[in-house]
Amino acid sequence: MSANTPTSLGASIRNGALSLGVFAIITAAAISLTYVAGSDAIAANKAAAKARALEAVMSPSLYDQSLLESPITLAHADQLNLVEHSLGYAAIKNDVAQGIVLPVVAKDGYSGDISMLVGLSRDGVIQGVRVLEHKETPGLGDKVERKKSAWIDEFIGHSLTNTSPDEWAVTKDGGLFDVFTGATITPRAVVSAVHKSLRYHEQQQSSFYPNTQAD
Repeated sequence: MSANTPTSLGASIRNGALSLGVFAIITAAAISLTYVAGSDAIAANKAAAKARALEAVMSPSLYDQSLLESPITLAHADQLNLVEHSLGYAAIKNDVAQGIVLPVVAKDGYSGDISMLVGLSRDGVIQGVRVLEHKETPGLGDKVERKKSAWIDEFIGHSLTNTSPDEWAVTKDGGLFDVFTGATITPRAVVSAVHKSLRYHEQQQSSFYPNTQAD
């Protein structure tokens, strides 16, 4: 039978189709494995970045395990301008909560929302503050970023006990906290949000530290 007969041609087509099918399966499997590996790497990178952000606002003397390992669902999260079921992260040392990292959103920034983290010890003293996301004006309002300015560190050590309600304002409004040259709205919004997180922490003491007594 000639190599060009219909039977031979059909066999060649079938063999070619089978080869293409096997190639397609192998390719799909390789793509799937690459996607899974890539997704795992992305998830790991996000977790590492989140851990670094939490650690930046909490004194290492107040925890002996990863902050990510102790999430707390925040009651009345709307008081921090957050969505329901938002999470805070407890600082645990010797199996006892010694502080918490709270997310909070300032809704009155110059260009929109300003998302932040505030780290607080059990007695309500600020350990650190970081801005996570904002749309403030470059060169002016963006000085709330730690990499642009050390201004955000002014909050460290303050609490409701050692700073009066009137002092929780920018200097232009008679408070303690500086403004930026040419920018008042942004720092004013941040100061207000930090103060809000302190008041929230005071209200939620029993839920954050259920097994400890106040000093």
